[in-house]
Amino acid sequence: MTVAQPTRGAVRLPRPDGTAATVPLGEPAGHPHTAEPVSCRKVYAAVHVVADPWRASTAEAAIDWEATLAVRRRMWRLGLGVAEAMDTAQRGSGLGWTEARTLIDRTLAEAGGETVVGIATDQLPPGPAALPAVTEAYLEQLAFVEDRGGTAVVMASRQLAASATRPEDYLAVYDAVLAAARRPVVLHWLGEVFDPALRGYWGSTDPGRAAETVLDLIGRHAPVVAGIKLSLLDAAAERALRARLPAGVRMFTGDDFNYVDLMVDDEAGRHSDALLGAFAAVPRYAAAALHRLERGDTAGFREVLGPTQQLARLLFTAPTQHYKTGIVWLAYLAGQQPHFRMIGGRESARSLDHLLRVYEAANAIGYFDDPELAAHRVRGVLALHGLEAS
Repeated sequence: MTVAQPTRGAVRLPRPDGTAATVPLGEPAGHPHTAEPVSCRKVYAAVHVVADPWRASTAEAAIDWEATLAVRRRMWRLGLGVAEAMDTAQRGSGLGWTEARTLIDRTLAEAGGETVVGIATDQLPPGPAALPAVTEAYLEQLAFVEDRGGTAVVMASRQLAASATRPEDYLAVYDAVLAAARRPVVLHWLGEVFDPALRGYWGSTDPGRAAETVLDLIGRHAPVVAGIKLSLLDAAAERALRARLPAGVRMFTGDDFNYVDLMVDDEAGRHSDALLGAFAAVPRYAAAALHRLERGDTAGFREVLGPTQQLARLLFTAPTQHYKTGIVWLAYLAGQQPHFRMIGGRESARSLDHLLRVYEAANAIGYFDDPELAAHRVRGVLALHGLEAS
């Protein structure tokens, strides 16, 4: 892929130290807006929700439903699957089970491509809960999704993490959930880097020991486990677990720092599929790269997708759980939604300096079809905060 060239003017951006920098506007990379699904990898983009700007900071989760569904349609048009009602959609950080039910209903009713749906235990109050209550909460959400023809992603439970004292507690809950599943599910191991409340999930703070519990669980239920999404931001841990999965159980990388390398075949011919929040930010790059890989062009895959890795690492920098702010920021700058507001006012979770660095990283790889619009919107946000850009 040709790196964006400064052919469309420039924007002069202020810096926190009082200086300013002139940033040439990048030439659009030109990746397609539509593409067919590929067979070489199974890929899901974990998508965000678009807030209703009139009520974005209220206690209830106020959603612009049409704009939110438009995000999903865009992924399907690109041949990507959609991962619905997961942490990218502010599940657990503004989107509760009541709102998630409506979101799931609306998405599954018009699914224009592969779709999986997150289930959790967030109808329970925060904090510890009896293990039978955690199990019943999972089962309620599993039935809701499967009754609508959906495939469940069994997300990590904060209530279980707060209650379990040993690996056997996790196994008891998950055994019951997997035994009740009517179709294969995807397990989701979300690390504490994404959610500090999940520290010690699977009964150990040692990823190696936790992996033994996960492998025990998968071994007992392999026919109903389609795969596991691993979100530890640890490529070595992902490769180690991937190598030990039973035949037919996919590894879905959730490593937004290292997805390019992990999706390419290793020396043993193993690779990860993908279920990524990062792909909600760079879906056109993902679609274009996957079509290179479909043709056996690994170098071309890296050429197209590689430049997005630096942008993703910036989006997911610590505190990692605020990565959604950067995804919404890019959608706003790219003209995909009319405002930069989030449920619960989470647009303020990242500093202006961080947002400007995200803009510069995206601009440098030709992210914006309309670089002038992106620059105009950056100027407007800066002016709103009493800062000038020219």
